[in-house]
Amino acid sequence: MKTNQGHFFEDYQLGAVIRHAVPRTVTTGERALYHALYPARHALHSSDQFARSCGLPSSPMDDLVAFHTVFGKTVPDISLNAVANLGYAEGRFLQPLWPGDTVTASSEVIGLKQNSNGKSGVVWVRTTGLNQHGETVLSYVRWVMVRKRNLEAPAPEVVVPELAAAVSPADLVVPAGLDFSRYDFTLAGEPHRWGDYAVGEVIDHVDGVTIEEAEHMLATRLWQNTAKVHFDATQREDGKRLIYGGHVISLARALSFNGLANAQIIAAINAGSHANPCFAGDTVRAWSEVLDRAETGAPGVGALRLRLVATCGTSGASAGNLKGADGRYLPDVLLDLDYWALIPT
Repeated sequence: MKTNQGHFFEDYQLGAVIRHAVPRTVTTGERALYHALYPARHALHSSDQFARSCGLPSSPMDDLVAFHTVFGKTVPDISLNAVANLGYAEGRFLQPLWPGDTVTASSEVIGLKQNSNGKSGVVWVRTTGLNQHGETVLSYVRWVMVRKRNLEAPAPEVVVPELAAAVSPADLVVPAGLDFSRYDFTLAGEPHRWGDYAVGEVIDHVDGVTIEEAEHMLATRLWQNTAKVHFDATQREDGKRLIYGGHVISLARALSFNGLANAQIIAAINAGSHANPCFAGDTVRAWSEVLDRAETGAPGVGALRLRLVATCGTSGASAGNLKGADGRYLPDVLLDLDYWALIPT
């Protein structure tokens, strides 16, 4: 058989390292498409001149372009037969991704647990994305529920990795040369700086975006994500295509510009959950909660730890009220993402 049916749960072995196929050279074309697909407006990723005023040689790619590109490389080996992508942890952005960079990726299997129904299991992997110089651009852990091919295959020994609740501020990497001491708040779009945000503050990002089937599939193809549930309506009993979770992340991050326009760079992803499935026709809205603040050693650069929540519908989900009495996320909560962002002080 010459075709690739992808890995099923019983194919994974603890400690296995998978080198993912098809290197990807990113260009300003990806930037243009990214800004066409999402209402992304952060100045550092939009203007070479603005980026140079902040100490960088030119405008880097949006941080989530790096995430989506690396993630897409992993899909044929990790989640082609996924039921759902479940969550993220220990994500660190270690080098900016620049137009012209070539990205490769590999993943190590760090955890396995078969589900009680015997039809699927959860696989934890640590994925690393490299540029053409062998430098790590991005590293993160994710876990995904994967179907079994053979229901009679024995369950593996259960190994659930211990993951940090958050990336330590001391481990945040500030891009070389970044300097916000001469930051132009007018050009960036808002006056709010690091000291203006208080721990516990909740910011309603006001706007909403209704997801269209065509734009979701364009985005998913752009990142070379081949997961069946995003394209083949027969893969789900309800006959619906599942919206790629990264599409929701980018929509929510772009919506957060209204209130967090100066949170220019994603430095780390502490934790993340795709709480409920998202489908075409859903209208995504977002709000953020400030969880922590930290200083960095870079001139004029501070860090905010933010909780970004994306919702659809009107269940009243709010800070401290994302879950029902049963401990499950309310049905209109789509995303619960904890991350560090760099912002001028």
